[in-house]
Amino acid sequence: MPDTPAQIYTPAEDTHLLLSAAQCEVSLNDRVLEVGTGSGIIATTLAKTAASVIATDINPFAVIHSHAHGTDVIRTDLFAGLKGLFDLVVFNPPYLPTQPDERIDDWLEYALDGGESGRVVIERFAGEVSRVLAPGGRILVIISSLTGLSEVSELFQKKGYLVTVIKEQVVEAETLYVLRMTVKFFEPSRIKPVFIQ
Repeated sequence: MPDTPAQIYTPAEDTHLLLSAAQCEVSLNDRVLEVGTGSGIIATTLAKTAASVIATDINPFAVIHSHAHGTDVIRTDLFAGLKGLFDLVVFNPPYLPTQPDERIDDWLEYALDGGESGRVVIERFAGEVSRVLAPGGRILVIISSLTGLSEVSELFQKKGYLVTVIKEQVVEAETLYVLRMTVKFFEPSRIKPVFIQ
């Protein structure tokens, strides 16, 4: 979506890596939830395959833009107020460590500001996502090496999830990782395990 307004995160390497992973993961029967849809490119693409796709974003500009491009989108914080269960939950969180004096104080900040650790929103997501995850459901989250691969993995492992890296890409001075979380099943032929020492 080349016409992404300034207040919305423009699809970049992380968006495309997460989209690639989600396209490999999604199936025809999946009910998909994309949290923090931004431009809507992931939700719109997955809707061509999945049984249904719902997206959320806290940014009103993102909601208006995504809806105008055909995304079924709800303005909410993460998945607050949503009812129902989803087979696949996809999230490109704000994962950049951000000091208070680095904040930009506009709607785009919600897509970028991960707090001082880079994990503030990810921690909330990890603690709450089970409420909307169907039995046997899968979660895909993208993070950066700046966020802390071991730390994020441990957040989900403490909540009872199996965590695996399914895609990674070096971008300048950081590495992007797509993490796949499951509760009930583990597919060793498709994934690279994350080991916490």
